[in-house]
Amino acid sequence: MTLADLEAKQTQLLHRIAQLELRLAASSISSSKGCGEDAAESMETRLSKILLARGVNNFAWKRVASDYYDQSLEDRRQILSASRVEQLCKSIVMVNTQASEDITDCSNPKNSKYYVVVVQYMARLNAESIKNFLYALNDKKVPKKRFNMRLAPEDESLELTGFIHNAVTCIGMRTDIPVIIDEAITKLEEDYFWLGGGEVDLKLGMKTSQFLSAFKPFVVKCS
Repeated sequence: MTLADLEAKQTQLLHRIAQLELRLAASSISSSKGCGEDAAESMETRLSKILLARGVNNFAWKRVASDYYDQSLEDRRQILSASRVEQLCKSIVMVNTQASEDITDCSNPKNSKYYVVVVQYMARLNAESIKNFLYALNDKKVPKKRFNMRLAPEDESLELTGFIHNAVTCIGMRTDIPVIIDEAITKLEEDYFWLGGGEVDLKLGMKTSQFLSAFKPFVVKCS
């Protein structure tokens, strides 16, 4: 066998080894994903446990189509079987851009760097009302100029809540962020509202009075 034949054989052998290594790596990744999926709780299960532990037992889940957010509010109402569009709400993360340098987290609910605000889709959020509320909440001891609530960047929202855009919910967040709920929601005669459920196509409805009792959010007239 010539030197050229040996080199050809060596090349073939190395190629086969490389192919085998690739197959083994792919198999390992697939197996690890499968184990994770089996072990991980579904979003519904995880958040349901939190709700039940807090005493909220009147709630419901609804999976929606991928074009849900392309629909009108009236169409979304029908999809969720809500009584009226005023019950359709969202959770948004807001950041106090003028907080003093020593305020960097959510450890003080009265003067937090971030807040999650639950507001109706049909409503227009009034950030000035939240500013005035927080100023009063701190007994006017913190200068009003130290409150300037703005929508938090999506990357910060994701980091704080663990939920992507259009999936944010104030239940089961990664960080214990103080929650503000618009007073208008608490006055709905249906005593029931819908909001995101942790996944883009998952919506969560619950009894408002139970939510208020369980999570004790700040109720603010902010729309």
